[in-house]
Amino acid sequence: MGDTRRRTAARLSSLPLPTRPAFWRSPVRGVGFTAVLGVVLLAGLTLLFVTGLVSYAAYNPDLAAVNDKTPDKGWLGFYLFDWPTGPRWLYRLNQGVHVTLGIVLVPVLLAKLWSVIPKLFALPPARSVGHVLERLSLLLLVGGALFEFLTGLLNIQLEYVFPGSFYPLHFYGAWVFFAAFAAHTALKLPRALRVLREGIPPGEKDELAAPDPAEPTVSRRGALAIVGAGSLVLLATSVGRSFDPLRRTALLAPHGGAEPGPGDFQINKTAAKAGIAPAETGERWRLTLVGPAGEVHLSRKQLEAMEQHGAALPIACVEGWSTSDQWWRGVRLRDLAALAGYPQEAPGVLVESLQRSGSFRTVALRENQVRDARSLLALEVNGEALSPDHGYPARVIVPAAPGVMNTKWVARMTFGEL
Repeated sequence: MGDTRRRTAARLSSLPLPTRPAFWRSPVRGVGFTAVLGVVLLAGLTLLFVTGLVSYAAYNPDLAAVNDKTPDKGWLGFYLFDWPTGPRWLYRLNQGVHVTLGIVLVPVLLAKLWSVIPKLFALPPARSVGHVLERLSLLLLVGGALFEFLTGLLNIQLEYVFPGSFYPLHFYGAWVFFAAFAAHTALKLPRALRVLREGIPPGEKDELAAPDPAEPTVSRRGALAIVGAGSLVLLATSVGRSFDPLRRTALLAPHGGAEPGPGDFQINKTAAKAGIAPAETGERWRLTLVGPAGEVHLSRKQLEAMEQHGAALPIACVEGWSTSDQWWRGVRLRDLAALAGYPQEAPGVLVESLQRSGSFRTVALRENQVRDARSLLALEVNGEALSPDHGYPARVIVPAAPGVMNTKWVARMTFGEL
C-alpha cells in the first residue's frame, strides 16, 4: 500500500501543473514584451475610461430621474456637468472613439493577460500583506477588464444577456476596474518604463520569462506585430459604423437597418419593435404641450402650418454607430415652449413617446437644449415626411445629444417641470 501511494505521489508530482514555472514554456513571455503592451493599455484604457464618463454625462443624469439609469451613483457622479449642444458632432466623436477604441484594444488586452498569466498561478498565493493586496488588485483588474469589455461588446451587438440594465453594470464596473487599474499602474509603471528605456539590468532576473523555454516559433517583435495586426483588422471592420463611405465594412456592427429614399440611414428601433400601432400615429394623433398656458393640443397639420426651420444634424448612439448629417425640418422646440406659456426664456422639457417598450420612453432635455435654434420637433427628414421607423408623426432632434435623447413618436411635452 505504501509503495502504491509513493508511486501515485510521484506521478502527480511529475504532472505539468500551471502552478509550476516549468508549465509555462513560451519564449515570447518576458518583462519587455509585457511592458510594451502595458504602456499601450495605459494610454488606451485611460482614454476609454474618460470617454465613457463623458458619455454618461451626455445623458444629463442629474437633470431628472428619467435620465438617470444609475440612481445610486452617489459621489461617483462628482464630475457631471451640463451637456452642451455644440459642436453638433460632439457626442458622435466621443462615442465613436469610445466604442471603436474598446474594440481595437481587445487583442492588446488578451495578449497582456496571456503574458502575465503565470503570475496568477504562482505559489505561495500570499507571501506578505503587500503581496496579498497586490493579488487582490490583480484579481479586480483582470475581472473588471473582462467584465467591462464583455458587457460593452454585447451591448454593441444588441445581444445583451446579463441580468439588469447595461448602464449601471457598465458604469459601476468601470469604476471598480479603473481603481484597480490605477493601483496596478502605480505599482508597475516605473519598472515598465525603466525596462523600455534601459532593458533588464545585468544580473537581474526576468520574472516573466519561462525558466525552460521551448523552441521559438515567433520572436517577441513578431508577436507584437501579430497583436497590432489583430487590432488593425478590428479597426477596419468597426470604424465604418461612423462613416458613410465605409459603412459596409462595419462587419462587427451589422445591426440597424435603413430604408430606401431620403430615410436611408440607421434605424435602431423600428415602430413595430417599439409597439407603435398605426392608428396611434394617424389622423387622430395629437401632440400635447403642457405649461403655464395649460394643455395645448396640436395635430400634425397644425404643426406643419407653423413656421418651419431646418437643421443639419447627425444621430449618434451609445453603441458607437452614427449617421452623417441629415437635413431635418420642423418646429423649433423654443417655439413650442412659447405656445406652452414660456414666450421669453424656454425652460427644460420632459418629452414622452408613444412607444410601449424599451428604455428612454421618457427623457428630459435641459433649457440650453430647448433654446438652441437647431433643436427641432422634426416633421421631415431630407425633404420628405418622416417614415414610421424614423419617428412619424414627429420626433425630437437635438444637436450633440445621444441618439436615445432624440425621442421618436412624440406624444407629450411638459415644459418647466422636470
